[in-house]
Amino acid sequence: MMNDIPSRIKKIKNQIREWEMRYQRKPGTVLLLAASKTQPVEKIREAVAAGQMAFGENYLQESLEKIISLADEKIEWHFIGSIQSNKTRKIAEHFAWVHTVSDIKIAKRLNEQRPMHLPPLNICLQVNSSLDAAKAGIDPKDIDSLAEYCSGLENIKLRGLMTIPIHKNTFDEQREELKKLRIVYEKLNERGFELDTLSMGMSEDMEAAIAEGSTLLRVGTAIFGKRK
Repeated sequence: MMNDIPSRIKKIKNQIREWEMRYQRKPGTVLLLAASKTQPVEKIREAVAAGQMAFGENYLQESLEKIISLADEKIEWHFIGSIQSNKTRKIAEHFAWVHTVSDIKIAKRLNEQRPMHLPPLNICLQVNSSLDAAKAGIDPKDIDSLAEYCSGLENIKLRGLMTIPIHKNTFDEQREELKKLRIVYEKLNERGFELDTLSMGMSEDMEAAIAEGSTLLRVGTAIFGKRK
């Protein structure tokens, strides 16, 4: 068992390359996002030292403290938690990516509050692809109008889709769940949206996600170990 963070990152990246070949994905098209919520700054620095530069955070106040503490590192920060209206300004000011946009109101606020000196904020639309009442995200049948709206905004750039599917135990079941988002993604691209990011797959379903077209894996436990 590899217990240190650099060894875990190396192992995961090797697995990603292996799975890219197995599922006939172009080499280097699947990226690793380290989900670092509740992890201390010291562990994030360990990951950075191992070459991991993209980190996903769920809780705004916690993440802002980390962003300040790690300002000396060239980290790409992704917001992957739920968004409340009163948090959009700070998110727009401090993050490069937001994965959890699921309504026009939030998209409008992020666009209006993105500082003009920064490049457009990259966003993914969160889709409730499993139609699970307990999960956040837009219903797939409503995605077209939200994508259309976001595509017309100046200060945000619609890059793709994100989902948190219903937990499944077997590889085949995981693929079936993740396939639902891939189909939505492909339909949007057929309509001309030119999306390039599928944010899906976590520690337990990385292989299935790659098999179904994920370009960005959000991995926490497999990098940092189980949270307390």
